[in-house]
Amino acid sequence: MVPTRRRNMSHSSCHNRFIERHVCDRLISRFGPVNWPPRSCDLTPLDYFLWGYVKSLVNADKPQTLDHLEDNIRRVIVDIQPEMLEKVIEIWTSRLDYIRASRGSHMPEIIFKV
Repeated sequence: MVPTRRRNMSHSSCHNRFIERHVCDRLISRFGPVNWPPRSCDLTPLDYFLWGYVKSLVNADKPQTLDHLEDNIRRVIVDIQPEMLEKVIEIWTSRLDYIRASRGSHMPEIIFKV
């Protein structure tokens, strides 16, 4: 059964102990040993769009079994059209151009620029 209430794992002590034991100095996060800022320009379209898109569709009907969840994942991935991915990459590259033009300065408006 898939849990309906999710807990913020970033503050869970058992989660933190697991990370410390098994990941150690390889952790990539905002405040970890390998600093990785949120909304980093190093992120790919998979990071800033696709995973969230897939997750929202996979969980739309609240799967109750692992088989149901796996079926949803397969269905959503298969249904992604090449045109959608082309548009995502086009928007991503336009954002990269904007970052280059601003020479890395602070750009809060980039979130809304499409």
